[in-house]
Amino acid sequence: MDFINFKVGQKTVALKILDILLTEQYEENLTQLPNDNKSFLGIKDFMGKPVPVFDLGIILNRISTRETNNELINLLRDREQDHVDWLHELKLSIEQGTPFTKARDPHKCAFGRWYDHYKSENDDFNEILQKFDEPHKKLHGLADIVLDMVKANQQQEAQDTFHREERSTYARLIRLFESAREQLSLDYKPIIVFTTKDGFTPNIGLLVDKVEDSVTVAESDIQPLDELVKVGFDIDKQTKKLMRGLIRHKEKHSLILDPTAIFLNMSEEEIQASIESEENESLENVG
Repeated sequence: MDFINFKVGQKTVALKILDILLTEQYEENLTQLPNDNKSFLGIKDFMGKPVPVFDLGIILNRISTRETNNELINLLRDREQDHVDWLHELKLSIEQGTPFTKARDPHKCAFGRWYDHYKSENDDFNEILQKFDEPHKKLHGLADIVLDMVKANQQQEAQDTFHREERSTYARLIRLFESAREQLSLDYKPIIVFTTKDGFTPNIGLLVDKVEDSVTVAESDIQPLDELVKVGFDIDKQTKKLMRGLIRHKEKHSLILDPTAIFLNMSEEEIQASIESEENESLENVG
C-alpha cells in the first residue's frame, strides 16, 4: 500500500495515495460559513465543486499549528524583553549602585528554564536555537564580572566591559531572538490536501503543515490501534473515527487517517445553499 506522510504539528500522519486528488498552497481564500465545528475552516471551490476544508491540527492536537507558532513567537518576544530589562538593570547597578536582582545563572531565568527543556522537530528552528547557548550563558556571566569590578572600585573597567559585551554578546543574542521568530513565521506554509472517495470527485480538504515523504508498506506491517484505544487512551470521537493504524516512520510512527470519516454537520446541499446566499448578498451590496 502506498501512502503520503504529512506533518501536522508534532505529529506525522499518513493518507493513502489513492485518497488524494491534489495538494495546493493554502492562501486563506476560503468561503466562511457558520458552523460549530472548530476544525472547519471554510469552503474552497475545487473542480467546480464546493469542498469543505478542515484543519487537521485542530482535529488531532486541539490547536492549530498557526496558533502554536504564534504562541511560541510571543514567548520568544517576551523572553527577549526579559533580557532587555536584565541588561538595563545591570547598567543601573553599575552606574548608580542600585541592587541587581535579576538571575545570574543562565539556567534560572525564564528563557533558560524553557530552553533547557524545549524540543522541536523543526531542524531549521533547532539550528537557530543551538546558537543561543554560548551568548546566553556569556551574557548572564557578565553580571558577576562587572559587579566584582565595581566592588573593587574599578568603575571605568566595569563600564568598558559592559559596553563591549552590550555591542557584541547582547547584540548577538537579540539578533538570534529575531531570527528565531522570523524562522517560525517563514517556515509555516500550510497546504490543503484535497481528498476523494472515488478517485475522481473531491470530497474534503485537509489543512496540513507540509509534505514529509511517500512510503510503501505491506498491509501486514500496519499496526492496528484497537488495543491502544482499549487500554484507556482519551481520544475524542471525531479523531477516533479518523484513525486506521500506525506505520513505522523513522524513529516514531505515522498515524494512518481515513479522510472519509471526517464528521460534517452540513450536507452538500446546505453548503451550496450557503454559498449561493453569500454570493447573492454580495451582489446586493454591490448594487
